[in-house]
Amino acid sequence: MNRTLCIILIVTGIILIATGGFFLTKKPDGFTGSDYTIPEIDLSVMPEEYRGTDLEYLYELSVVDNSRDYMAHPDSVLLKNGTILTFYPAGHGKGAVQNKISTDEGKTWTDELTDTPKSWESSLETPTVYRLTFTDGKTPDKLIMISANSKWPDMETPGGFNCSVSTDEGETWTEFERFYDYESGYNLTPIVAMSSLTQLKENGEFTDKWMGLFHDSEFYNYKTILTFDEEGNPQWSKPEKYFSAYRAAELASNMCEVEVIRSDMGKGDELCLITRSNSKKMNSLISFSNDEGKTWSRPVEAPAALNGERHKAEYTPDGRLFITFRSIERGEKARDNATRKDTRGWISEGLVAWVGTYDDLKNGSEGQYRIKIAHIYNDNQRTPRYYANSDTGYCGNVVLEDGTIVTSGYGKYDPELKASDGKTLKTSICSKRINLKDTDRILADILSKK
Repeated sequence: MNRTLCIILIVTGIILIATGGFFLTKKPDGFTGSDYTIPEIDLSVMPEEYRGTDLEYLYELSVVDNSRDYMAHPDSVLLKNGTILTFYPAGHGKGAVQNKISTDEGKTWTDELTDTPKSWESSLETPTVYRLTFTDGKTPDKLIMISANSKWPDMETPGGFNCSVSTDEGETWTEFERFYDYESGYNLTPIVAMSSLTQLKENGEFTDKWMGLFHDSEFYNYKTILTFDEEGNPQWSKPEKYFSAYRAAELASNMCEVEVIRSDMGKGDELCLITRSNSKKMNSLISFSNDEGKTWSRPVEAPAALNGERHKAEYTPDGRLFITFRSIERGEKARDNATRKDTRGWISEGLVAWVGTYDDLKNGSEGQYRIKIAHIYNDNQRTPRYYANSDTGYCGNVVLEDGTIVTSGYGKYDPELKASDGKTLKTSICSKRINLKDTDRILADILSKK
């Protein structure tokens, strides 16, 4: 081999590594899914035509927290005064519960709760937080935070799950109370409790009962019903497996982290669940219940546009759904962009959102469009591209009165922000404000140019 050719090959290799890795001319095996066909709006890079316009905010990120090398797994709740509380662990899943507050609709995150419960420091899972509204017209709303006692390598766990309650809009919280732990005689080791918490109906009317879902390491999925006693203390029913009729699909997909969506803007009589398929060998599963979660329809695979992990759904004032998730792509485009290691059969676009209707879920339609919220960088990337880091998602989503969504997720948002090792990128929690009226305008621009 002559010297010139050798130099060319070396330089080419350096360029390929710097831009994301070596790519194959022969496609990796294992990609068995399809591509989504609806448009996707990319909010990671601002077109020059939008600079200085009222659409510029869609491309801006607000840092919630980047004080550690790794910050992840947030969840959020909107207070009645418009304040947003976001909670997350000091680590990957396990770690003391941290929090940040925004008093300006998600533009900045500066404050945090003080005098939080001591028991929060020993949290072993991603905290989830929900608002509970009671039906008697007298009982004030409660906020509830839930944290599973998952099993981590080289760590002991008491099993079961914890919950902490606030009755004063997040000013104060009770210490964690543990339910269904090993000492109580239950062999339960939940993961992501509660991935969803849904207020239930009886005889067509809402009641003060909520269905919480979680899974375990064998991918059995459980439900438990939350109620409160006369003194206002939380009570949880004995967890039971709710998807046993479809155990083959549950196990083949490694079904977990289920989100539940109620029809008719959260007021209807049907429930839809959408799952994370952790095996990556099939798309997320969708199933429906018309008896408040007692039984479920045979699950079907979600369209490629909705395939992903840790779905979090909110209705917007116009009746549409905004669903965030970690993108999992299994189609031809993913295969064409895969690297040598991706014979596993999937890659990720990172943090995305789906915009559509409940009828789209019901009918198996792809929806209206997707949004790439921001690029999540791999350590060797310097510019956004299709292939993104998959360590992202787990968003806290709230919808403001004017329809603006404040979505807070995690990932490697900044290619220049290095971790303490000086090599890998720092993982941060960041938020973005999105109003679908404005992304609709961008969609119209995209379609007009085709």
